[in-house]
Amino acid sequence: MKKYIIYFACLLAISWGCSSNHKTDDHTGHNHDHDTHAGHDHAEDAHNHAEGEECDHDHDNITEESHGDEIAFTPEQAKSVGLEITTVKPVTFHQVIKTSGQILSAQGDEVTVSATASGIVSFNKSSLNEGLAVRGGESLLSISSRNLVDGDPAIRAKSAYDISRQEFQRAESLIGDKLISEKEYNEIKLNYENARNVYQAASRGSTAKGVGISAPITGFIKSKLVSEGQYVEIGQPLMTVTQNRKLQLRADISERYYKDMGNITLANFRTPYDKTVYSLSELNGRLVSFGKSANSQEYYIPVNFEFDNVGQVISGSYVEIFLLGQPRNNVITVPVTSLTEEQGIFFVYLQVHEDAYKKQEVTVGANDGINTEILSGVKTGDKVVSKGAYHVKLASASSAIPHGHEH
Repeated sequence: MKKYIIYFACLLAISWGCSSNHKTDDHTGHNHDHDTHAGHDHAEDAHNHAEGEECDHDHDNITEESHGDEIAFTPEQAKSVGLEITTVKPVTFHQVIKTSGQILSAQGDEVTVSATASGIVSFNKSSLNEGLAVRGGESLLSISSRNLVDGDPAIRAKSAYDISRQEFQRAESLIGDKLISEKEYNEIKLNYENARNVYQAASRGSTAKGVGISAPITGFIKSKLVSEGQYVEIGQPLMTVTQNRKLQLRADISERYYKDMGNITLANFRTPYDKTVYSLSELNGRLVSFGKSANSQEYYIPVNFEFDNVGQVISGSYVEIFLLGQPRNNVITVPVTSLTEEQGIFFVYLQVHEDAYKKQEVTVGANDGINTEILSGVKTGDKVVSKGAYHVKLASASSAIPHGHEH
């Protein structure tokens, strides 16, 4: 009986060992299969990588990294919107004082027409308004007093003159015979001469409509100060006539720039009605004077320039002024029209290829109305969009250069 029990125990032990070996072999095989699978995946990955290189997959990634910030804008598009390019180079740039001021008529180019008699105004032209061109000596209006209580001064002057002339002629005949004194004769003669002068002045320019008023110079009517049928007194201003050949630019600057006034030579100014920037250097401009004291009410110091009115500049208008002072050499600038602004940050657009542009952030300095100093962001030789930058900005949202673009 013991023999069978021992035999059964040995058989059970052998079975247990075989089972363990089988599991070990399965596990080992499983690991081998896993390694084989891993190796297969690795090879597949390597194969996929190789295929990526063959199908330019990596080239696309490189292109996107290199050209993803470029903006497509064809030469045809550039021509249609009037796009212009300027090459950046160092230039001479002036110290700039930005302020405001006014355009005024130059002295001698503007004359005020005043009334030479009292009476009612009547215009000799139906369209006697501001801006009308007039010739020197041309009749503008008449002043009549015939329907007033005092009557026409020219008629009164003629009556007084006729009476004084008769008295003077009588005195001349009496003085020869010593029938009147020398003193009495001189008084009669003085009255006669005064009456003659008054009559000549009153009758000068007198017409059927009254005393005529003529244009003193050739030019145009700047301002009309009276209306048809208005009563005026002797010496009252009637209108202003200007030749508009010369104009003055008056700039009002703060007291803190007083020490820099000696360096001011010329100026640029921008008009509010057409946004055009005019340079006095191109208008035969010159510095006339600058104040030595500030206005007690406004605390500004006036600086006056004179220039030829060759453009469409309106006398009396207020303008934005850029006073030009000490020159500085080798300054990097771009045209003002090159700049675009986004939330206080300025950008320009650089041409990197004939049909590709790049948005570039810049740090700006002084601005003279025409050009802006660039402190950082562009360098000598860069090609910057000087006109049409806004169109490139609009194209940047939809015209990015696609992957695989080649030059």
